[in-house]
Amino acid sequence: MQRLIALLALLAGVAHAAKPNILYIMSDDHTSQAVGAYGGRLAKLNPTPTLDKLAAEGMRFDRVFCTNSICTPSRATILTGQYSQTNGVTDLNGVLPPERHYLPQEMKKAGYLTAMIGKWHLEAEPASFDYYKVLPGQGKYFDPDFIARGDKDWPNNVVKHEGYVSDVITDIGLDWLEKRDKTKPFFLMLHHKAPHDMFEFAPRYADYLKDTEIPEPDNLYDQPAAGFGSVATRGENDSLVHRIGTSISKRHPVRNYGIDFNISPGLDEHEYTHQAYQEYLKRYLRCVKSVDDNLARLFDYLKKNGLLDNTVIIYTSDQGMMLGEHDYIDKRWMYEESMRMPFIMRYPKLIKAGTVNSDLINNTDFAPTMLELAGAKAPPQMQGRSFEAALEGKALTHWRTATYYRYWMHLMHHDNPAHFGIRTADSKLIFYYSQAEDEAGNGKLTMPWKKGASYKIEPTSPAWEFYDLSTDPQEMHNQYANPEYAAKISELKAELKRQREELHEGDESRPHIQKVIDQNW
Repeated sequence: MQRLIALLALLAGVAHAAKPNILYIMSDDHTSQAVGAYGGRLAKLNPTPTLDKLAAEGMRFDRVFCTNSICTPSRATILTGQYSQTNGVTDLNGVLPPERHYLPQEMKKAGYLTAMIGKWHLEAEPASFDYYKVLPGQGKYFDPDFIARGDKDWPNNVVKHEGYVSDVITDIGLDWLEKRDKTKPFFLMLHHKAPHDMFEFAPRYADYLKDTEIPEPDNLYDQPAAGFGSVATRGENDSLVHRIGTSISKRHPVRNYGIDFNISPGLDEHEYTHQAYQEYLKRYLRCVKSVDDNLARLFDYLKKNGLLDNTVIIYTSDQGMMLGEHDYIDKRWMYEESMRMPFIMRYPKLIKAGTVNSDLINNTDFAPTMLELAGAKAPPQMQGRSFEAALEGKALTHWRTATYYRYWMHLMHHDNPAHFGIRTADSKLIFYYSQAEDEAGNGKLTMPWKKGASYKIEPTSPAWEFYDLSTDPQEMHNQYANPEYAAKISELKAELKRQREELHEGDESRPHIQKVIDQNW
């Protein structure tokens, strides 16, 4: 019997050695502009030395996009490998029940020990994981509570921790790694709260960037009068510029970062915007710094315990973030800074150090790729595809030439009109249908100044926007009406229609939206 036990243990060890551990790290709202490895105006501030080293030792992905740039839907997409309409989580009120947590379910079938630690934001219990310890809702930056598996029903098993949230999440992760069943490979999803607003940073970062002038985006102060946007985003004769899209500047009178950060309203427009931007970026980057420093702690543990080179390390964020580009804050937009996700992978057994990938990838592809790395196949209900071959430098066959996007929450929270579209390698087509999902326009305003207040969501003007990213990477000039692009736009519309049908993203069940689409196609 002892020989049999020893043999079984040996076989388990051999099987474990053949499978890599998978560490999936996701922050909240950490946009690629704030990762040094991506270059750009903030790189010289050195906000992410740990992530930059990870990219130098692995692969940086330059064209990874979310399919719905808002927290809950993006997380549901990653767990299911499905677009929002298919997985049923289209907005912040969406709930993803445990039976649709396909990624951890399939990982367990592949022999993995699974854990979910940190920000969850999907309401239903993460019951498909072997272990979980997650923040309730958004969670708190300081002395956060967590919900853990225990003797009480979800969500009543609350565990209190002292300290700063990025440190605490890392502590919990390290504790789980140390105490885990080491006979199995692990799949750990470690999700940070930072740098989500309102950007509460740990006191130790108070002097970071204190006396630094943060570089500003070229399009913070002025947009071309006849270039950027459309009647959907600016209104007839710019009648909606003070209504659409929350701002850094005074432009949006209800929500702008000058108000949030107590900038003196008596300052002139330029100085008010400048001071609000500087305060925004310093708070934001101090939160980013806490994530990066804690990643160093995590990677040091892997190295000291001989786990580093047999662990697939993935770093990303749940979406991008507008850092003042076009005078916008938050995410939600299909514009590049909001739609693009930072994505870095390290796994020296497959990935050559210092490589860069430019394939069109979106967050439906994450789960299939991780499953293939785990030696498993994606279940048929997943709509994304594995890009594992790209990690070895191989060309992806029969791969998409355009990635689909849709934002549903018309004029909610940050006053973004509802829209959908596609992005190719060098162009972007956006249609603002500008209608609430609920034809009656009933909504809830959940921002701090009117917490819980009911209000009516009015339709706004529909419009198309087209950007030639090869000549206009900052998306400053909407070329939809330019006859030189007519053939290209027609081609993109056909592809957009094809993808909406193929991905089950149509609006037949919402006649008021379908009517607007038909009238403007």
